[in-house]
Amino acid sequence: MKDETKMLSRFISEGMKLTLQAADSWGTKEDEEAKTYSTIVYEIVSEDCLEIQMPMEKAKLILLPVGKEYEVCFYAGAVLYKCFARVEDRYKRGTIYLLLLELTSNLRKYQRREYYRFSCILEMLSRNLEEQEIEVTSDKNKDTINLQPGLPLKRSVIVDISGGGLRFISTVRYEAGSLILCTYNLYISGQRQHYEVVGKVLAVKEMENKRGNYEHRVEYYNMDVKAREAIIKYIFEEERKNRNK
Repeated sequence: MKDETKMLSRFISEGMKLTLQAADSWGTKEDEEAKTYSTIVYEIVSEDCLEIQMPMEKAKLILLPVGKEYEVCFYAGAVLYKCFARVEDRYKRGTIYLLLLELTSNLRKYQRREYYRFSCILEMLSRNLEEQEIEVTSDKNKDTINLQPGLPLKRSVIVDISGGGLRFISTVRYEAGSLILCTYNLYISGQRQHYEVVGKVLAVKEMENKRGNYEHRVEYYNMDVKAREAIIKYIFEEERKNRNK
C-alpha cells in the first residue's frame, strides 16, 4: 500500500508557493549554501515527482545543481507541508525554465501555530532562573539572555521536543509557572549545536511508576526565531533518519 503522506496530488497543487533550502546548509559559513529560494509548483508529474519553476533572484535564474538535496516547504494557506527532495533534472519547456524534483522523504504537515512533538532521549541540564535573570528575560525588547555563570545545574532527560517546547523528567520538581534554564546539545546536519533556552513550566506531575521523579511540560519563553527554526530542522532530520531505517 502506498503511503498516503507521499501522494503529492492530495496535498500539493499547481501554482502553490514553495521554498527550497539546501538540506546540508545548516551551520554552514557559506552564505550561498544557506540561502532560501522561493518559487512555485509548475506540475505534478507523479506521486513522487514534481516540476517547479526555476527560482530567480534579481531577474537571474538560479541553476540549482542536479543531484543536490533540498528541504522543501510548501505553503498551503494556514498549513505548511515539508519534505526533502532531490533535483533530478533541469530543462526548458517553451519559455519556462523548470526543475524536476523527486521526493526523498514523506510529506510532513505542520500547522503554523502548532509544533510536532518528537519523542527522544536527550540529556539536559536545568535550574531555576535567579530573580535578576527573570527581570532581564521578561523584557521582550532584549535580544539576548544574560545568565549568571557558574550556578549549579541539575541533570534531566528530555523525552520529547518540539519547536514550541519540551517535556523532560527530573528528580527536581520545578513549580508550575516558574522560569527555568534548559541547556542541551543537538546534532543538526552532522554538527553539534549547543542551546541555552529559557522555558516556562506549564505543568508538573510525579511519575506513578517512579516515585521521586517528576515529569515537566515546558514552553519556550521569548525564544530566538533562529533557534526555534534550528530545533524544528533537527526534528525533521531525525524523522527522516527514522524513516530511512
